[in-house]
Amino acid sequence: MRIARQAFRPVAVPAWRLDAAQLLEEHHLVAWSPSREQRGRFAWEMAEHLSGFEDTQVCLIHGEDVRDLPSLRDELWSVLDVGPIAATLDGPGGIVEGLSRRSGAAGEPALKRRFFIWNDADVLLRSDHRLFGRVVDAIAGVAAESEYASEDMLFLQRAVFVGSSVLDVYAEDPRGQFRSWWTENGEDPYWSVVTGRKRPSFLRYRIENAVA
Repeated sequence: MRIARQAFRPVAVPAWRLDAAQLLEEHHLVAWSPSREQRGRFAWEMAEHLSGFEDTQVCLIHGEDVRDLPSLRDELWSVLDVGPIAATLDGPGGIVEGLSRRSGAAGEPALKRRFFIWNDADVLLRSDHRLFGRVVDAIAGVAAESEYASEDMLFLQRAVFVGSSVLDVYAEDPRGQFRSWWTENGEDPYWSVVTGRKRPSFLRYRIENAVA
């Protein structure tokens, strides 16, 4: 689902939305709560708030449907609006390449920001933790490359992973891809070499502190 920009009447914006949006200027977020209702509300309201920014694409991912690589590809294909994506991470036309493309029709202003709001991200983590780590690595890596290593006009990409406490436990693991770049055999991580960044930039965020 892609959240389209709409004309809204001026309303009071809750402080937590502003705080989270400011954090996204520099970091990706791992937002968690034991309450499924709170998680769903947080994901939707955050997506709605971010969609009000100029030249911005918001991609709301329904994680309950994402349990393997083909279902992830299908979900990204539906929200990115960048053309076909192959069910592979690194291969030609795959997910990494798709994440690197900017959507938008000819003649429209170039996108300046893309936000991923991945609700129920812990579903894939429970189903295949290795694949989940590779996907986190790809999203954070492409974002860092577009920000620090690309000669094109700055394109800010940020992700908000929303889930249960299982997601927060994974975020505590120094070997997980919220805290380290993925590497298969102990070699220098690809994204560290490409971007010059020692690790991806994630913050943990407890949802109850924001919306209760």
